[in-house]
Amino acid sequence: MATPLALPDNFNPETFMLSRTTELGTFHESRAAAGLAAKLVASGTPQDLDLAEKVLDAALRCQELRKDDPHFGNFLWMREDQMVQDLNAVEFALEHLIPMMLQHADRLSPAMQARVLEGIRLGLNEIRNLDVLVAYSNITALDILNSCLGGELLRDPDIAERGSRKLIAWMAFTDRFGIPREYNSPTYTAVTIRALKRLTDLVQRQETRIRARTVAARLGLSAALHIHPGTGRWAGPHSRAYHPTVVCETEAEVNMVRRWIADGSLPAWTADALERRPPSMRVAETADTGSGITTFHSPSFALGVSSKEYGGQSDVFMIHYVRQNADRPGVVYTRYLLNDKWLGDSYHATDRTRSRNLIDEGQFFGVQDGPRAIGLYTPANLGDCASAKAALIWTRRNLIDEIRVGDQLIRDLPAAVPPGQVVAVASGEALVAVRPLAISDLGRDTPIRLVEIAGDLVLEIYNYLGPKKTFWDMRWPGAFYKGRPRCGFYAEAAERPAYGDARTFGQAVASGALRDDAAAPFVYAGEGERLWTVEYARDGKSLGLQVDLMAWRLKRRWTHRGDPGWPMLESPMARETRDGKVSVGDATLTCGPQAAWIFASPETGRWAAGYHGPEPAPLTLTVRGGKVEVEAMGTGTVVWDNDAVTVEAVGLRGAPKITGGYLKK
Repeated sequence: MATPLALPDNFNPETFMLSRTTELGTFHESRAAAGLAAKLVASGTPQDLDLAEKVLDAALRCQELRKDDPHFGNFLWMREDQMVQDLNAVEFALEHLIPMMLQHADRLSPAMQARVLEGIRLGLNEIRNLDVLVAYSNITALDILNSCLGGELLRDPDIAERGSRKLIAWMAFTDRFGIPREYNSPTYTAVTIRALKRLTDLVQRQETRIRARTVAARLGLSAALHIHPGTGRWAGPHSRAYHPTVVCETEAEVNMVRRWIADGSLPAWTADALERRPPSMRVAETADTGSGITTFHSPSFALGVSSKEYGGQSDVFMIHYVRQNADRPGVVYTRYLLNDKWLGDSYHATDRTRSRNLIDEGQFFGVQDGPRAIGLYTPANLGDCASAKAALIWTRRNLIDEIRVGDQLIRDLPAAVPPGQVVAVASGEALVAVRPLAISDLGRDTPIRLVEIAGDLVLEIYNYLGPKKTFWDMRWPGAFYKGRPRCGFYAEAAERPAYGDARTFGQAVASGALRDDAAAPFVYAGEGERLWTVEYARDGKSLGLQVDLMAWRLKRRWTHRGDPGWPMLESPMARETRDGKVSVGDATLTCGPQAAWIFASPETGRWAAGYHGPEPAPLTLTVRGGKVEVEAMGTGTVVWDNDAVTVEAVGLRGAPKITGGYLKK
């Protein structure tokens, strides 16, 4: 006899919803109720189905049913809300309700079936009215999921067609650069991959299924390439991440990616991108105009840097590193902070808590070359404040072995950092050195110092520390504006055995040549530039950035190899281009001049290629010992797995011609 579903500890039998208690009160999420109801219906015991009707009633009571409301059909995020505020609520509710009805509607009473279907119909109308911008990646994926499946559920071809068109539009938008604008996010990439998995499992339209699988493969490839083998963490930079993820309080993301591979959310070959890697590897991708990300994997650490910030939840500079015999890895990350904020000072409406985010209040430009990076910060909006600083944060000071400022061993904090000195830190298996740049001092004797905050080591690089004030000369438009404040750093990471200790590593970093020049200030009238140029060079390698301080605009960035450009995907294992040809090692994909990528794992005998062209075009994949020739195909993938070939594509013409292998049925 089937056993009823075990209810979560936070199930509230009075509300028939899951409760969440924070420092601000007790709340009940509508999406959590919808998710619980779907699980109860899937479990299907009489006890579960009886409870499911009560939970569904509670969830549907959160739907806005007043026809004169501008968001008629949406859902309250929390039962306690008075009005619809978080417009994403309808997407998160329907992602549970629609699959539930497709799979198990007959398990509900006729009255509840009718009520849920009407709620879905109203919700889909609200989704159509909202018509989320395709740049908002995870919500776009939910829109696609709900519209495609909801249209099929309601037998409304217009709704389903809208979802299919949205998928095509999202792919076209993303394919301009390579990865979604909401890039490399442990939280929101997971939302997207979950949505694509549900879509591919349940959608009837084959073309939609193929496109969704192709997108999932590309996103999964990016995710796998960013998992650091030594720590198991999703290496930065991140467009958006919550604080527990940032500081590695959550489960290691490698386990999540492995589950995706095991349950078919991602294709089997992505395991090679995750598990069969070079010990050191650089991955570069582009999300939007001027928005690129670079990650360098070394055996004991991963360093990731964004070319610019995405928003307040961004991790623009981030290091994960191995700490042997510790319960989680070490992390170094940055924030620009006003009024010395810390975790607990920023309210997050989604979770009704102040413990989920340490919001970055700066604007950032960065450049990276392997284990070396330059980061330039300026405050986004000074307003009235008593302090403004960039902070480089090492988690868990008690696990740091050595701190040096120049040659001085630092035992006690706070400790001043004199201008021009290098801060070097030894912790776990990694060394990290930081050389603060010259700052714009908006006060008097503004400090650079090392402190301990909430158990973490923090390097504070202040632009201002003093009485609360406004900054007339920082306002633009304004009569006194002479450019944005400067606040930046050069940083480098290394394997600990390479230098032995923090002092030796700090001396090596200090021996490099640093250029840190800003043009003379002038009162800005909307014309002219004031350039800030930063370059670091050592051992024949260099990297640099140049920024216009007036408009806070990136002028150029470079390494000793030249302009790093804006690659769609560049790594030793995978590449993406739009020019009709892409190669990795001795494997080559030739196709139409549209977004196309190739992944190569010769060691395991597996290659995969993706083509995102909206119209069929000839395609040839050449690998070691074989070739696949396709007369024409649209969006889809070609996989060579130890001579077994799989071709799945929209608009496939003719039988693939295979040399050296065979077509897998």
